Amino acid sequence: MTETAPSPQELVPQPVQVHPIPNATFTLTPDTKIVLATEAAHHPAARLAEVLRPSTGYDLEITTEPSSNAILFDTGETAEEGYELDVTATGVTIRATTPAGHFNAVATLRQLLPPEVEAKSEQPVEWRIPGVRIEDHPRYPHRGAMLDVTRHFFTPDQVKNYIDQLAAFKINHLHLHLSDDQGWRLEIKSWPQLTNIGGRTEVGTRTGDFFYTQAEYKDLVEYARARGMTVIPEFDMPGHTNAAQSSYANLNADNTRRDPYTGIEVGFSSLAIHEDITYEFIEDVIREVAAITPGPYLHIGGDEALTTPDADYEAFMTRALPLVEKYGKTAIGWHEFIKTTTDTGPVVQFWNQTTADENVAAAAKRGTRVILSPANRVYLDMKYTEDTELGLKWAGVVEVRDSYDWDPGSYLEGVPEDRVLGVEAPLWTETAETPADLEFLAFPRLPAAAELGWSPRATHDWDDFARRLGAQARRWKVQGINYYRSPQVPWQD
Repeated sequence: MTETAPSPQELVPQPVQVHPIPNATFTLTPDTKIVLATEAAHHPAARLAEVLRPSTGYDLEITTEPSSNAILFDTGETAEEGYELDVTATGVTIRATTPAGHFNAVATLRQLLPPEVEAKSEQPVEWRIPGVRIEDHPRYPHRGAMLDVTRHFFTPDQVKNYIDQLAAFKINHLHLHLSDDQGWRLEIKSWPQLTNIGGRTEVGTRTGDFFYTQAEYKDLVEYARARGMTVIPEFDMPGHTNAAQSSYANLNADNTRRDPYTGIEVGFSSLAIHEDITYEFIEDVIREVAAITPGPYLHIGGDEALTTPDADYEAFMTRALPLVEKYGKTAIGWHEFIKTTTDTGPVVQFWNQTTADENVAAAAKRGTRVILSPANRVYLDMKYTEDTELGLKWAGVVEVRDSYDWDPGSYLEGVPEDRVLGVEAPLWTETAETPADLEFLAFPRLPAAAELGWSPRATHDWDDFARRLGAQARRWKVQGINYYRSPQVPWQD
């Protein structure tokens, strides 16, 4: 039976303030209840119960009736997404202004319980939680992870598993890369060949029904929402479009279908920029996807359109961007697109390896918000070392310290702290075929990116982070996460 509760000093991401309360441990028992003082906390409370019930074997009834042995979800005067968490000898109290704050508190509370709490079966453990007062809120509102389901397809259940892993580190946006040269991954009812043809292939030789129906997509969106996460769908354009062009001849300037593509080269495809049918196609996609996406964003890609002349690229964006707004969404695009507009509404996602970009800096000066995803820092698909089996290295090798040791608030010249919307860690899947592959590439770099998006700049310290990260190994072992044992980290097995 575990006798020692985890330390409040081992949390990832690092909270704003942590005040341990010596000799004030609370222990979950079969009589412990989860009490709602606000109905707004229903989903976070349900998620907590969902995690705790299998491993503890306790009922953990969710009730609105007061209890002397309880985890209490209450309201509080906290920052947006912030929370206060008090653990005393008599109970746990969570205060937050919004459900997002309650979700974030749940992520912290899980790490204060013994690692065995993550097990899917009952464990012989004393469920002790150390006494502590935590006051916490995020540095940035956008803390994202992108999953590429086009280079290799991942089933709805596999995506849900990744969502659960992300939510544990207060990631609040899941960016799904749903179209590329190798595949089209979401049913578009007005253009059925996109999945009938474009949804059959991926990198390599495997073929199948590699797409989500709209019902499956809506289920994924709801699953993410029930964990405090917003889904951002991406349909890349005008390049990275071979799957669409292999599905419909009239999306090509020469009116000839392209052959399906299963390699990993980029930059060779482009929609027919000067044909009205192209924009009818784009509008239909945006209209259907916006209708089943409750979140505020729709990502239009825009990167690596290497065969599209600059004038054509600008003409395309001039027609495509307003379509996103027409259907009530805010556009996000890879940073190349911002050279075509002075509109400050769309959000720029910067992915390059440089620390300066004149177009992004000019946009930020006008008021545009920027998501930072520098490839040589937080692209989770880069190799850790030259000898790492999985991953690519066009942006260099990226060890966990490389992912952690940079400051989003001062990283990109001309982009001040107040224009940074947040940090997002993309995971492209040219070399990742299984959930174990995703885990190996994401862990431990994903928690590093999560901390950069959440924790105050003043807490940024590699040695301290490495120590706290090493303490996660016991939890990941219980969860069966296939993480990379970086020699930079003092793992605590």
